[in-house]
Amino acid sequence: MDKSNPVKKILYLDHTAKLGGGEIALLNLVSGLDKTRFHPVVILASDGPLAVKLKAAGIETHVMPLDSSVVDTRKDTLGGGSVLKLRQVTSVLRYARTLANWARSNEIALIHTNSLKSDIYGGFAGRMSGIPAIWHIRDSIDSNYLPAPAVAVFRAASRILPQELVGNSESTLRCLEPRTGRGAVVYSGVLPDEIVPANPSSTPKDSGKDSQIVSLVGRIAEWKGQHILIEAAPAILAKFPKTKFRIIGAPLFGDKEQQYEQGLKDTAKRLGIEQSVDFMGFRNDVTALLSETDILLHASILGEPFGQVVVQGMAAGKPVVATNGGALPEIVVPGKTGTLVPMGDAKAMAEAVIEILADPAKARAMGDAGRERVKERFTIKHSVATVESLYDNMLGRRKGTASGGAGAHRAQEEAVGRA
Repeated sequence: MDKSNPVKKILYLDHTAKLGGGEIALLNLVSGLDKTRFHPVVILASDGPLAVKLKAAGIETHVMPLDSSVVDTRKDTLGGGSVLKLRQVTSVLRYARTLANWARSNEIALIHTNSLKSDIYGGFAGRMSGIPAIWHIRDSIDSNYLPAPAVAVFRAASRILPQELVGNSESTLRCLEPRTGRGAVVYSGVLPDEIVPANPSSTPKDSGKDSQIVSLVGRIAEWKGQHILIEAAPAILAKFPKTKFRIIGAPLFGDKEQQYEQGLKDTAKRLGIEQSVDFMGFRNDVTALLSETDILLHASILGEPFGQVVVQGMAAGKPVVATNGGALPEIVVPGKTGTLVPMGDAKAMAEAVIEILADPAKARAMGDAGRERVKERFTIKHSVATVESLYDNMLGRRKGTASGGAGAHRAQEEAVGRA
């Protein structure tokens, strides 16, 4: 090791060890870091599959339990009374103090938070320890996602606790900092093995003879818009009666989402299309399922903070029909890699799917263009390069100084230039 330029320890914080999109992105990020320059250390506030995968990847990982009343609080219940509960505030501050002491004693150079709850206690830990903190925001800080009091708290805290902000899209940063635009964009890049090579010898399916597979991947939840697919399906089947619709994913949070899933099945039956709709539940083989898919749908009725599955679909060489909100316009190029339709518009979605199914050559061209766009902008290599440049920029400053935002933008530009 070069003693004049020692490896810097970066502490990553997440409140959960469940394998959500943000947690998978964290796993990919820390696995891809240049270990000759940065040593990642992850502290999770609960145990679970993420801890297992991090340790299997050789990442130093610790589980430091946080009061379950904080860990288990859902984002959509963070109203004024919940935000200010004395027991939770006390638990968070005590936990932050423990983290601050641990970080100082273990010579941590930077704190990098990965979830809304870890933003708060990680931000306090940074201030208590004098160690700069980065908030990595993967949720829309917006009243469509969070109660208004929680939005106000997070926006105010973002100007006080962290030295830098990172968003998983430009859309996410605009929600958090609508006036200043402060922060760097780090898209959650795909791994090399998720980019499926083009097969020049393959021929597009004859849409008049072969059954087509249209897939929607994601957690079963009303805002994810699976009901829009069900509503669009009859019009698609009228033109292409052999089409099969795959809904890949499962409810994750409570009775409300389970009831929504049952409602989807009831609606499919009522419309007489239940034989054409396959509810596949949670799957570990999404990449393989995408390879069998002809069109990937993304039907969210609220603006998506990023859209990881859309990038995965494009990496697999599939045309995308997605709703025109949130970060999706940053990913999909209309007419080139897919089609964007208004949110909540089943008729427009059906028409877009029919147009692509009717033209297999166009579908293949869109898939090829999507794959190339992923290679250019949405790989883990790009994500890691941007983050490492941000670290370099922050570690070059005096610890504890305020950032403004120019440094984050400069780090992003430097990384893009090198990648």
